[in-house]
Amino acid sequence: MQRRKRGLTEQQRQELWARWKEGQTLTEIGNSLGKAAGSIYGFLSHDGGIAPRQRRRAARHLSISEREEISRGLIAGTSLRQLAVMLDRSPSTISREVARNGGPEGYRATGADKRADECARRPKQCALAINERLRSTVALKLQDNWSPQQISGWLKMTHDNDRTMQLSHETIYRSLFIQARGVLKKELVSHLRSRRMMRRSKASTTKGQPRGQIIDAVSIRERPAEAEDRAIPGHWEGDLISGSDNSHIATLVERHSRYAMLVRVKGKDTASVVDALTRQVQKMPVGLMSTLTWDRGAELAQHKRFTVATNVQVYFCDPRSPWQRGTNENTNGLLRQYFPKGTDLSVFSQRQLDVVAKQLNTRPRKTLGFATPADTLAAKVLL
Repeated sequence: MQRRKRGLTEQQRQELWARWKEGQTLTEIGNSLGKAAGSIYGFLSHDGGIAPRQRRRAARHLSISEREEISRGLIAGTSLRQLAVMLDRSPSTISREVARNGGPEGYRATGADKRADECARRPKQCALAINERLRSTVALKLQDNWSPQQISGWLKMTHDNDRTMQLSHETIYRSLFIQARGVLKKELVSHLRSRRMMRRSKASTTKGQPRGQIIDAVSIRERPAEAEDRAIPGHWEGDLISGSDNSHIATLVERHSRYAMLVRVKGKDTASVVDALTRQVQKMPVGLMSTLTWDRGAELAQHKRFTVATNVQVYFCDPRSPWQRGTNENTNGLLRQYFPKGTDLSVFSQRQLDVVAKQLNTRPRKTLGFATPADTLAAKVLL
């Protein structure tokens, strides 16, 4: 397997932000750049989902090509005044440039340009950072569950003659989502109606995505009676548990024995989840899984492809009814002992997940009369 390179080039960063602005998902962006969805989330969340402004050098500033001309001229013995004429610059500009960067003997174009770039990094403070009264007013209105647009409009109306007490709603969003500004507390994000932790593009849409509904989904009410009463093994429940940086693990639990399997997934998109589940099921003894009950998550939108590849019929719970797959919900709760909320799940290999599943399957369970899931399943099926 080819290892992904760490980090992003400048070109990749530009492509990332362009795709994010178009409304692409984390997985779609990750696939295009050869990165995991969790890595893409990390890049985006650092700036709150808001693309950093592109830095542009003013025309009055020396360019790298001009600095290279200066460097070559100094080596050739050209005077500073002659260089100024050649570049159509003031002699004092050339003189200061050379003096601050090592003098005629030590001047190097690359080093001088890098130094100029570093000196130019003087981030302008936003209105909220320099106006305590405005900052306090905005924070209070956010706590009252006002939207940034409502706050911006109200400030403009209330302080019509005071420009220092006016600002755009985008400035409020930036101060909330870009925590590096250190202006508004992160806790105030929870008062936004969307509850998002990053700013999404206006082009972002769920149109064409099977969210909230699964095409040709078969209801749990049509599941065989033998699956309901747990009489025989072969009927499973599944779900995803989530961690930080948009990382996930698929969990599968057999209803009769409570035997659990953990499956590493690259992303939450349906293609990644179905591919991972298919590989896992194809490794199992034939007939060990005959049905799979899932919730209404779009990660199993390609359930038909999964059924064709594995001969496993998929049934879906009713919307907002996680209790209908209570065995899986209970198991996910047990797994939080190993994977606390906020854990980056992408760092665990399949081998490590198998170790955790083995520990879970060899622990006595009260509901099984203190037998283990592994022994209970082995009594019925030759693993």
